Amino acid sequence: MKIGVLTGGGDCPGLNAVIRAVVRKSDAHSSRVVGLRNGWKGLMDPSPMDLDSRMVSGILHIGGTIIGTSRTNPFKDPAGAEKALKNFKLLGLEALVAIGGEDTLGVAAKLYDKGLPVVGIPKTIDNDLYGTDFTFGFDTAVSIATDAIDRIHTTAESHNRVMVVEVMGRHAGWIATYAGIAGGADVILIPEIPIDLDEVCDLILRRHSRGKSFSIVVVAEGAQFAEKPGMNGELILQEMQKDEFGHVRLGGISQVLSKAIEKRTRFETRYVVLGHIQRGGSPTAHDRVLATRYGIYATEMVHRGEFGKMAALQGSRITAVPLSEATSKLKTVDMEIYGIAKEFFG
Repeated sequence: MKIGVLTGGGDCPGLNAVIRAVVRKSDAHSSRVVGLRNGWKGLMDPSPMDLDSRMVSGILHIGGTIIGTSRTNPFKDPAGAEKALKNFKLLGLEALVAIGGEDTLGVAAKLYDKGLPVVGIPKTIDNDLYGTDFTFGFDTAVSIATDAIDRIHTTAESHNRVMVVEVMGRHAGWIATYAGIAGGADVILIPEIPIDLDEVCDLILRRHSRGKSFSIVVVAEGAQFAEKPGMNGELILQEMQKDEFGHVRLGGISQVLSKAIEKRTRFETRYVVLGHIQRGGSPTAHDRVLATRYGIYATEMVHRGEFGKMAALQGSRITAVPLSEATSKLKTVDMEIYGIAKEFFG
């Protein structure tokens, strides 16, 4: 069997671990694996890359993806889906493993409906893909963000400052919640709950009234202010230009928030944007294992002919869920977990 594999969307620690697992498991089935470069662009403008055990040797711990990625959306072109299916056949492929988040797997679900034999693997540092308890890449992003918060604590305390730390999270605040809890943040702000600036400042003032001279605020990039006088309830953007999936570039909420906090509390306030640092570098041991398990299971799905589904972690087991279900809605933060975080606010 000739199997294609692609990685789409943002880069993510653990992608190479998945590719390695797919190739090694395919070898056991005497199957051939072809890397489609740069996400769905690999089916729109093919530049295939043969993958074998030698090619994937030593990539387990390396960040990024050896076959490249992009945010190409075949459905932006009226004839894009037909072109992708045609090129799939021209390449002699019999199955495809698509590794990505909501957008990448959303395309996979639509192409499956048009006859593409595809299986999915959940990848996103945001952990917002429905149908799976955890996506690979999330644990690494949380570890990086937690380490940054730990470091920021020391400078915040030394200078008696309020520090606002902006982490990734467009629609869901999983990174902010987990890293905030792990890093001992005093306030955690997520997209699921509009920011009440009065409440945030009251929490900081209450903390300082108890003799604490510094505070740490963690905010997800997609968090929005509640609609109040002077607040428009809109996302804070870097620019208005959208990608092929209709997403704008977020960023800047920490700067706006830090200015507002300083103005209201009179405490010196600084902000830090972690940005793409959260995506880079080696995956954690947890993500290496999870990515490997996903790659093995997805390859087994291919050889069972179990297409139109995504490998998913549910409890301690890897199982298969329909791509249509996995991309039907976003998985937002569990309010029970956020409630635990709130116990330590202020």
